[in-house]
Amino acid sequence: MNYKKKVIVVFTAVAIVSGCSNTSGSNDTNEHTDHAEHQDHVINDIREETTGIDILPTFLNDKPENMQVIYQAASQHKDLLEKIPCYCGCGESANHKSSYDCFVFENKEDGNIIWDDHGTKCGVCLEIAAQSIVDFQEGKSVKDIRSKIDEMYKEGYSTPTPTPEV
Repeated sequence: MNYKKKVIVVFTAVAIVSGCSNTSGSNDTNEHTDHAEHQDHVINDIREETTGIDILPTFLNDKPENMQVIYQAASQHKDLLEKIPCYCGCGESANHKSSYDCFVFENKEDGNIIWDDHGTKCGVCLEIAAQSIVDFQEGKSVKDIRSKIDEMYKEGYSTPTPTPEV
């Protein structure tokens, strides 16, 4: 299966099984127990350095293949995901600035990458990255993707990360 098709299949799977989404329709994170539980895990985020984006961190070894594919795709779409906000609350709880931060903590000058396991704990992170990457691969502009994500997550989710407008 080619890379693009694999990301689309993975996105579909994530959309079906995603967690950490607020079904109550409220923007109040205190009413969202799954999200509050997610925020508690942020303190324990695991970071792992590898020698590049082609080598996934070991914390993904026991995770589903679809999650590994999203992590790989996220690392390859830095320029896109740094312009897309995350709506899981990580801007406040983990000081994230964009969706990219849910997967990668740092890209080092020597090519090494420090991964973050934050994205393994929340379907919102996975959904936003996967949807954004699929839309980008289908030729949509970053501005249109950003608008779509903002519209999709404007109600019933946490405050977005402080990602600058495109």
